[in-house]
Amino acid sequence: MQRVGIIIVALAAIAFGQLVAAQPTGQQRGALNIVTAGDQNMVDYVRDYLGPLFEKTHRGVRVVSVGTGPGDAGSQKIYEKLAAQKSAGTTAWDLDVIVIHQKIAGQMTAEQLLAKYKDDIDTGKLVSRETAANALGADVSGYVMPMFHSQTALAYNPDLTNDVPGSYADLTEWVKKNPRKFGYNGIKGGMSGVAFVTGWVYAFSGNAEQMIKGPYDAATRAAWDGLLGKLKDFNKNVIITPGNAGTLDMLNRGEIAVGPVWVDMFYTWMAEGKLPPSMKLRLITPGMPGQPMYYAVPAKAANAKLAEAFVALATSPEVQAEGIIKRFNWYPGIDARYLEGKLDRAAWDKLFTDISPDELAGKGQPFPITPYFNDVLELYEKKVAN
Repeated sequence: MQRVGIIIVALAAIAFGQLVAAQPTGQQRGALNIVTAGDQNMVDYVRDYLGPLFEKTHRGVRVVSVGTGPGDAGSQKIYEKLAAQKSAGTTAWDLDVIVIHQKIAGQMTAEQLLAKYKDDIDTGKLVSRETAANALGADVSGYVMPMFHSQTALAYNPDLTNDVPGSYADLTEWVKKNPRKFGYNGIKGGMSGVAFVTGWVYAFSGNAEQMIKGPYDAATRAAWDGLLGKLKDFNKNVIITPGNAGTLDMLNRGEIAVGPVWVDMFYTWMAEGKLPPSMKLRLITPGMPGQPMYYAVPAKAANAKLAEAFVALATSPEVQAEGIIKRFNWYPGIDARYLEGKLDRAAWDKLFTDISPDELAGKGQPFPITPYFNDVLELYEKKVAN
């Protein structure tokens, strides 16, 4: 990590420590503590947008936004704090709302660190995607609300190709006719390539449902030799890019015509003038993976009812439209169909013209449970990359 990154993480840790040190037996009156595992922009989103919005309708409440750092390590810090308070027998925990990753959500649920609150808020019924109930194989139904979904899809340049494939099966034939016009980063340098490979295994194994929901069967991977051999042959006609940004950069320069990308990165690059405005997206059949971040309420949050009200506001159609879509180019945590009419036409068309809400609901897949996920990565290295 670069020195600046170390300083930022250190400052986040200091802030988190100061927050909990100042409140050993609960909370300062009037403070609603929101702790986020994620990049700084997610902390700023709560501090600069959601917090003031909530304070306007809840007089006397001050929203405090603190970050624990990006990635699973940030979620781990939140887990450790809650586990310590539970172990100590603390009656009122000083974290009210937490924003966590999929990987830790299942563990927190199993260890009874989270409140089951989703069905108690009005927006709970606006969520139907599998990831609202299943976090990499763990049952988290009722304990989490998706903040947003990051989704992968194929980006393509219509100036370079008119016959964009609509499925993984079509794509295998397309690259033969259009060698080195498709690019992805394998499984290194970013998760867009990992998502593409995972979608490939879903498409050709017939095991997608089992991989997503479990249970794990180690014998399943033995049947993947054929599809992995097919992927190795596929790679002979494609370009392996340097990473998430590398794929977008090669699309921008016209070095490839099609490649898998994160949708939010795609639109951010387009807004910054780094991609031609004519570029488009396609979510191919049977689907490609994405991943959410979750809002959760600790089991003994000192201000549990206020916490639930905060999540209800944050997942309301109006806030999802303005905050999640317009400010960050993420897909909403709630079902997209509830946002129609909440966005101006330009914002709606930008995010949903290429990939409709129904497509997103039907073809936006979660990543597999952890053991299958590990199998995909391991076997790609052994049988495809070598």
